[in-house]
Amino acid sequence: MRTYTVLITGARAPVALHLARLLDGAGLRVILADSPASPIAAASAACASYHRLPPPRFAPQAYFQAVADLVRTEAVELVIPTCEEIFYLGALWRDRAMPARLLAPDMELLTRVHDKHAFIGLAQGFGLAVPETTLLRSDDDIEAVRGRSRELVFKPVWSRFASHVLLRPPSSALNAISPSAAAPWVAQRFVVGEEISAYALAHDGKLKALALYRSRYRAGKGAGIWFEQVDDAAARNFVETFVAGTGWTGQISFDLMRESDGTVLPLECNPRAVSGLHFFRDPEAFTAALFEGAEVRPDVDRPQTVRLAMWVYGLPSALRSGQIGSFRQAIRDADELLDWPNDPAPKRAQWRALAEIASKALRQRISLQAASTRDIEWNGPLQSSI
Repeated sequence: MRTYTVLITGARAPVALHLARLLDGAGLRVILADSPASPIAAASAACASYHRLPPPRFAPQAYFQAVADLVRTEAVELVIPTCEEIFYLGALWRDRAMPARLLAPDMELLTRVHDKHAFIGLAQGFGLAVPETTLLRSDDDIEAVRGRSRELVFKPVWSRFASHVLLRPPSSALNAISPSAAAPWVAQRFVVGEEISAYALAHDGKLKALALYRSRYRAGKGAGIWFEQVDDAAARNFVETFVAGTGWTGQISFDLMRESDGTVLPLECNPRAVSGLHFFRDPEAFTAALFEGAEVRPDVDRPQTVRLAMWVYGLPSALRSGQIGSFRQAIRDADELLDWPNDPAPKRAQWRALAEIASKALRQRISLQAASTRDIEWNGPLQSSI
């Protein structure tokens, strides 16, 4: 029987580990790759081999060659990105003839949906409700919205983890912003409501998997570390309409807001995997959705969390807010998403992975969160490599 080989990149991410376990459980050969020395997924029994790559942000040409060599020497048939390395891989597949399929749309569409202004325009073009969003590319653009700063959210077009976001700031805070054509910002209407995150898998514009969820605890302002499923017909309609309009193939994720009248508005899009993937734990069903076009629904009901992240980020937040009782209850209510039958090593490996990130953060004098993705960040087609 022929072995089908899949390469999963972004092995540092829990979603990469989860994907590896799903595909390995369905009988595929899974190899993983990333820039860190000791990502958690590399320790998994689902990982046939781990390959360390050059950092794409700082050594893109070396990264391109290493991936191309890996795909050929390991006879890879499908490459599945999980983090922002998807943009570097998109560029590689655009510029070179590659023997494997990349689970992603073309680079032009990847760029448009990652652009926080272009994404809103794209959604509006599909007839979807959107919040007012203004592109800022100069000091004059800042002055044009300064008088309404208390009604707006300001954020870089190319950013992640809610980094650098200004929520309804005083006008004086805008003096620190210097948008340009290479590094634009957006000013978006502040939407009052309930946040909903969406993870989806689509093929040729048809939705194959969807998990809608809410994050109660986060790593700072950004990634959720404790999340529970929600059900919202308007949010599902948004995702279905968007993937159909773009003809999307691959993984895609959204940050949405549900207003009090039930209207769901998009804030931004990430064309990659996010934590909603953890609500799928049936290897055969998910792999059928990925390869055979079947539809799959989440099969996990309980909230999911990474307990180490809860102690690092959630506990300090609970102490500051005086909600330690709620924190303890959340720990009890949620399943550890790193747990998997007959695969205990990644749970232990997270300590080594955390130590590697912490060391980088100390050396570079940046936050843990920034250190976790600095080498794979993609800040638009005009980005500097530094």
